[in-house]
Amino acid sequence: MAGILDLENGTAFVGGAGAEYATPETILLQYANRHGLIAGATGTGKTVTLQTLAESLSLAGVPVFLADVKGDLSGLARSGSETAKLHDAFASRADRIGLTLDYQDFPVTFWDVWGEQGHPVRTTPAEMGPLLLSRLMGLTPAQEGVMNIAFRVADEEALPLLDLKDLQSMLIWVGQNASDLSLRYGNVSTASVGAIQRALLVLENEGGYRLFGEPALELSDLLRCDANGKGVINVLAADKLMNAPRLYATFLLWLLSELFEQLPEVGDPDRPKAAFFFDEAHLLFDDAPKALVEKVERVARLIRSKGVSVWFVSQNPADIPDGVLGQLGNRVQHALRAFTAKDQKALRDAAENYRPNPDFDIADAIQQVGTGEAVTSFLMRKGQPGIAQRTLIRPPFSQLGPITAAERAEVLVNSAMGVKYDKTLDRESAHEILARRTAEAAAKAAEEERADDDLFDMPEGQSGYNRGRRYEPQARPTKTKRSSRSDSIAETFGKSLARQLGTRTGQALVRGVLGSLLGKRR
Repeated sequence: MAGILDLENGTAFVGGAGAEYATPETILLQYANRHGLIAGATGTGKTVTLQTLAESLSLAGVPVFLADVKGDLSGLARSGSETAKLHDAFASRADRIGLTLDYQDFPVTFWDVWGEQGHPVRTTPAEMGPLLLSRLMGLTPAQEGVMNIAFRVADEEALPLLDLKDLQSMLIWVGQNASDLSLRYGNVSTASVGAIQRALLVLENEGGYRLFGEPALELSDLLRCDANGKGVINVLAADKLMNAPRLYATFLLWLLSELFEQLPEVGDPDRPKAAFFFDEAHLLFDDAPKALVEKVERVARLIRSKGVSVWFVSQNPADIPDGVLGQLGNRVQHALRAFTAKDQKALRDAAENYRPNPDFDIADAIQQVGTGEAVTSFLMRKGQPGIAQRTLIRPPFSQLGPITAAERAEVLVNSAMGVKYDKTLDRESAHEILARRTAEAAAKAAEEERADDDLFDMPEGQSGYNRGRRYEPQARPTKTKRSSRSDSIAETFGKSLARQLGTRTGQALVRGVLGSLLGKRR
């Protein structure tokens, strides 16, 4: 009987292949950072395959991040048991493929955007950036341009964008100053600002406000090992998050981008520095603009040099764009059903992505493999694609299925991440700074108005501004016989000055005259 890891040869056991499934099928840890694909129809065993690969990488000291869409992967935190319902089936499979069934638990940290089933996971609008935020809200190119302007001005004006209210306040300021900004950055339409604000309202109603704030997630907290050298498995509770698929997809894309930007180059290490499993991967690319898809392709191509292994999990390989699919060197294909002409074409396309095996037809095998069985291909020495194999996937060592709410709560209480992330931090940022500036400007304007009223001794409650604009009907004067002679220059000036004293313009004029006279006197 064999164990999972063969550190001397740098391999991890995946399952049994060949005749009677007696030949070990392994993945080379050195090439695990060439990324991977787990595909197959619902109920064919994708989740169990994901669980077993996460276990193997953790035992090899590789930190793992995965999205738990159905809640089943929380079982990683508890050991499998000989009293479990499927123990006999697992023991029989382990014996068949030549594996020692070594039940054990794994170090797990639970995360949740909603903060209910795990520690809150947050980022800030500034860290996510205008491109991903625009994709999250489904903005048009014109609206995305306004969003870019808002971010640019926030950066120039030292206005931190840390949560949604910061972004909302920044957009209000942009709308109020649209004319001035248009001269410098191009057209800023108030209609576009309004549309963005409505999209932010929808995002807020979906719970997106929970994703944005502080303390923001530090990637180093996802890249940890425990005292025994096992890589910590970070489980994101995504069952509720899936109700907002665009929010889920945008968060994963942000995480991938942050990894690419922050991690150093390491070349080809003997094992990955981290592994990320993105379940329901088609959501990453549904309705995604071309620029975003190109960014994912670029990150997938370059991030392997930083030692990161990225695995996409989806029902059909066709869900993944060709530019990304071509970067996935390790593949586990569970059963596909071909009920329609479109399904049959997808099946043929999937089969063509494998190196042929003379012992069987790959397209037929993809249709025929049972639950827990898959057509696999892993990179060989020198990075060559391995020959396709029909593989019986090994059983998991941790619990199959979810843990109880009490068990999850126990894990959370014992987690060191709670002290850092459970309490929200609300420091001064764009919202507070703009509100303070507005209050200061209003106070200054009121002070200037009071100074004007004091100078001309206006009655209380009646400013010069109001007197200059208030309509006060007066009785029509009776006509009297006037001399044909005009008023003197002095009389005319006096009448004009009397009329002007009730207006700001008149007050300014008098101040100027008085200042000039006083200056001459000095």
